Amino acid sequence: MIKLIAIDLDGSLLSDDKELPDDFWEVANALFERGIALTIASGRPFHNIASVFDRIRDRLYFACDNGSYLVHKGEEWLIRSLTPETVAQFVNISRPIPNVYPVLCSRNIAYLEDREEEFKQQVLTYYQEYEMVEDLTKVSDTIIKISLCDLKGAETNSYPYYQQFDKEFKVVVAADIWLDITHKEGSKGNAIKEIQRRLEITPDETLVFGDYLNDLDMILDAKYSYAMKNAHPRILEAASFITELDNNQGGVTHTIKQLLKL
Repeated sequence: MIKLIAIDLDGSLLSDDKELPDDFWEVANALFERGIALTIASGRPFHNIASVFDRIRDRLYFACDNGSYLVHKGEEWLIRSLTPETVAQFVNISRPIPNVYPVLCSRNIAYLEDREEEFKQQVLTYYQEYEMVEDLTKVSDTIIKISLCDLKGAETNSYPYYQQFDKEFKVVVAADIWLDITHKEGSKGNAIKEIQRRLEITPDETLVFGDYLNDLDMILDAKYSYAMKNAHPRILEAASFITELDNNQGGVTHTIKQLLKL
């Protein structure tokens, strides 16, 4: 029996145009009626995700910034932060890499220091609350994620510079042009485990959907793990199932309806 559903946003629940499926609200209400816990697990920050789901925000669990920040009904259930020394080190590594622009993510705001127009267009899709600063290494806020916007392609351009840190931190390619770095325990999988622990739900009672490499650990820790039809090859290989439809065809809600006979 499924008691918890965790859904990635970009490339999974949302279409490429960043739209929810037409039947999402109907499906969400049906899940709430059945007492199923619904989690949005995304690399996006809390303020952005909460605005998308404002009408039901108090009924959802938000695993934000790749699970580094877990929020329910305004209460912080989990936060994993990076030290100022780590932040400065990773920002400095990024600076010589061509076409790479770092973003520092705190609980409520993102910090940027680059003003390149294409970069800003990409960032403002996800970070409406932001502050321009002269030097990211001098930011004093609590940082829970470093995102690198890599306009040349994160997997081949910037990831090789950070791969060596993967044993001490979570270093994941989150999308074609995004590389995310979080605390070692800051992951979607660990956020889902915290929800499972608090709600006394097992992996055998958990359904997850994902499409990219930042979804990998939560895919591996759920009996009903679905890779989107459009997913990265490693996610397609790791998941137990693959959706019949892709993210542009409402693959998530279609699958939920089939499984739960909604």
